[in-house]
Amino acid sequence: MANRRVLVKRRKSVRSIRKITRTMQLIATARFQAAYNRAVATKPYAEKLAELVADISRAAAGIDHPLLATHDEVQRSALVVLTSQRGLAGGYNANVLRAAIGHLEEQEGRAIETAVQMVGKKGIAFFRFLRRPMAEQRTDLADTPRFDEIEPIANDLMARFTRGEIASAHVAYMRFLSAGQQKPAVVQLLPLADRQPEGDRKEGGKQIEYEFSPGPQELLDELLPAVVRMRLFQAFTDAAVSEQIARMVAMKAATDAAGDMIKALTRKYNRARQTQITMELLDIVGGANALS
Repeated sequence: MANRRVLVKRRKSVRSIRKITRTMQLIATARFQAAYNRAVATKPYAEKLAELVADISRAAAGIDHPLLATHDEVQRSALVVLTSQRGLAGGYNANVLRAAIGHLEEQEGRAIETAVQMVGKKGIAFFRFLRRPMAEQRTDLADTPRFDEIEPIANDLMARFTRGEIASAHVAYMRFLSAGQQKPAVVQLLPLADRQPEGDRKEGGKQIEYEFSPGPQELLDELLPAVVRMRLFQAFTDAAVSEQIARMVAMKAATDAAGDMIKALTRKYNRARQTQITMELLDIVGGANALS
């Protein structure tokens, strides 16, 4: 039978751990709400911006833009990987990194060299462990990055793509679908594809015709870079809210497991205590019988 003193110490340690995991769960819940509001607030703007660009591209057929061009002769690409700065988030980082590794292996199979821009300490540590090269490492971004922090990253990718240094640019992150569903994804940022909405936008059964002022070329010069910046920023906001959800779920599971362990240790302690009392009673009864 386990020593009661050992059981008391273990139970005390588990209770301390449960307090920590419970506190982290509450913090993740509060941060989740703030990150969720940001992610939901930016999605309508990003979707409408993409729809507008698709409409202009169809209405002004034949107009070329550097961000729409393809560079099939270039055997280089870029990949931005979004991971967390801290652990204790369940399988969040593992799933994102698994998707990133799958994309890199696919690119290697096509003889394309990919420059990885890693964001987050966990991803950096993982790639160092695998001894995979990283073109850039970023650990200076906050849990809720601002648009002005993400814009230089998008501008750098667009500049390299326009100069012909890379043929494509992707971002690997945890896509936020709902509070109960997140999915790792690798999304293409460049070249921009003509993402037409489902069905043609019609009014009264007829195709909508546009009159441009300024011209479609000037509009695309302004809107296409904005689409790239917004898609990358949306990936960062999705990653932020998905990380808090993963940490909230992981800490809740840890808190529940600690509670179950405390109950099991309490039962063992009561059993050991009852056994010791029984043994003492048997000693008293045996001594009394010996004297009588």
